Amino acid sequence: MEINLTRVDQDYHFQARGAANVAINIDANPEIGGHNEGARPMELMLMGLGGCSAIDIISILKKQRQPIESFDINIKAERQKVEEFNLFSNIHIHFVLGGALDEEKVRKAIVLSLEKYCSVAAILYKTATITHSFELV
Repeated sequence: MEINLTRVDQDYHFQARGAANVAINIDANPEIGGHNEGARPMELMLMGLGGCSAIDIISILKKQRQPIESFDINIKAERQKVEEFNLFSNIHIHFVLGGALDEEKVRKAIVLSLEKYCSVAAILYKTATITHSFELV
């Protein structure tokens, strides 16, 4: 895996590109001189967690012929200072899925993703407690 970052301004705004060559803007908090021109690095980690788990869940439910009509995720996280770092300590992921879905299959797909398949979750479990909930609409 290879990622390239290019500085966009004279402050903290970068544009990152991975294998798909899609641009992702990254910037710092305005409190330290950022300009809100992109996501913060720690936000990107949570976005990665959401994306990773969503891909797993969709894949599992597709194999079970579950018709997903909508899928939204809300992630809330708390950070705590550990030495010089502000690490995630608690992360809660709330999944909202729509469609004629079997509740037990959705529950199992979420657990499989977060406890077995999602590499981002495996990394974040090293410092954070990850909890989840879901609702069907």
